[in-house]
Amino acid sequence: MPPKRKAPTGGTADSTPKERQSKLAKEHGISAREEREIKEAFALFAEPADGEKEGVIPAKDVRRAMVALGLPPTKPELKEFLEILDPDDEGYASYEPFVAICALKLHARDDGGGPASDEVDEAFRLFTTGAGGGSGGGGAVLTLAHLKRVAMTLKQDVDDQLLKDMILEANGGAGVGKGVDRAQFEEVMRRAGAWK
Repeated sequence: MPPKRKAPTGGTADSTPKERQSKLAKEHGISAREEREIKEAFALFAEPADGEKEGVIPAKDVRRAMVALGLPPTKPELKEFLEILDPDDEGYASYEPFVAICALKLHARDDGGGPASDEVDEAFRLFTTGAGGGSGGGGAVLTLAHLKRVAMTLKQDVDDQLLKDMILEANGGAGVGKGVDRAQFEEVMRRAGAWK
């Protein structure tokens, strides 16, 4: 019986689903996919430079590159990152330090670097408690009545159908009567950009 043949890969190494981690990715504890995304964002703003394989990016574009990655730095973080990336104040950042700071942001996000649980709870409670200050914790859900109350409090004239659509969008179409639980609320707020 002849030996079995290996299945064709279907393309180049770049199109295979399993990418190999580079030494740099391993050093910073990021996946090959995450490193590829960082490299793509870096390349958007990169300029050629002697001795820099990947080039350099102007310091003024560091924030834009990080935003392109979905890792927008706060103003204090950006200041700190620029001190790390460009300690001599030359106006440029090289690739390896850029990977390092992006990896830090990725790890912070993965480790719950977004909103603290109590921040989400407090925001959810603001929506779900009535004027009387009822309970917003436990198994509470955000309902159409809650959204109407919030809109009225903010003196916003919002159509009921829009409020219903908001609930359906947040709960994946489970129904207006099902409301929005805390986890769904957090996800909607992340997508809206309230938290990263």
